[in-house]
Amino acid sequence: MGERFLHRPALLEEVIELLDPAPGKIIVDATIGGGGHAEEILRRISPGGLLVGIDRDKESLEIAHQRLRSLEGQFKLINKNFRNLREIILDLEIRGIDGILFDLGISSIQMETKERGFSIKNTGPLDMRMDRNQYLTAKVLVDTLTEEELSCLIRDFGEERFHRRVARGIVEARKRSQIQTTDELAIVISKNIPYSSRRRKIHPATRTFQALRIKVNDELSALEEVLNETPELLKKGGRLCVISFHSLEDRIAKNVLKEFRAKGVFDILTKKPLRAKDEEVSGNPRVRSAKLRAAIKKQD
Repeated sequence: MGERFLHRPALLEEVIELLDPAPGKIIVDATIGGGGHAEEILRRISPGGLLVGIDRDKESLEIAHQRLRSLEGQFKLINKNFRNLREIILDLEIRGIDGILFDLGISSIQMETKERGFSIKNTGPLDMRMDRNQYLTAKVLVDTLTEEELSCLIRDFGEERFHRRVARGIVEARKRSQIQTTDELAIVISKNIPYSSRRRKIHPATRTFQALRIKVNDELSALEEVLNETPELLKKGGRLCVISFHSLEDRIAKNVLKEFRAKGVFDILTKKPLRAKDEEVSGNPRVRSAKLRAAIKKQD
């Protein structure tokens, strides 16, 4: 396993405290990525515990397996979308889960692999698929959506103030020649963001890239679906942790947990979402935007 993939899992101390893994427990890491959280969870649920690691990205699963191989026999890795969590648990004949973790967004592995097309910084194809077997890519969207469709997509999933200008710029650019790579798209987007707004901390193309990635992978509807199924999968006293990296994910997590609290199903463990400490951010800038929410299924 390449050293560059030994990334630090976001909010690890906070996740372990809230998830409360202990010997004999069954924990689901629904977005296992490179296995950073899973490795620490496995140490704490041994002996007798089981970790179920899920990821729709086959390459991430292979890297996670290499990281966890010293603990072989105490985990099962599943190459599926986490929206199929109920089906996965039924297939494994598991009757109740002690904890579920969702670490959302894209992993360091995906970001650092330029041919995956997720990163603005690395030139790559307009791909952005977490599951490389699916048809829909970012290029399909960039090539085929109308100006109005692009504008709505960038507004709704990217929360980009200048969505109309960006959409118009993309359509005009593709009339001249196909937009083939991430850097070509980033240049088109940046040209259509007012100069005064390009001085933000984030790259001017970030929000549009986010919108395309969310659409390609159908991330938000999958998250809402699976979060609504968690109460029936968790044991009484079972815990749920959700790490989000942008406001759309966090809003879904907040609203679902709030709804289940109102129904008397969950108690909320985080009155406000937990954020990474300064020392963690300094060593891993990606966690700057991370928010962690957690809940526990009521015992009675």
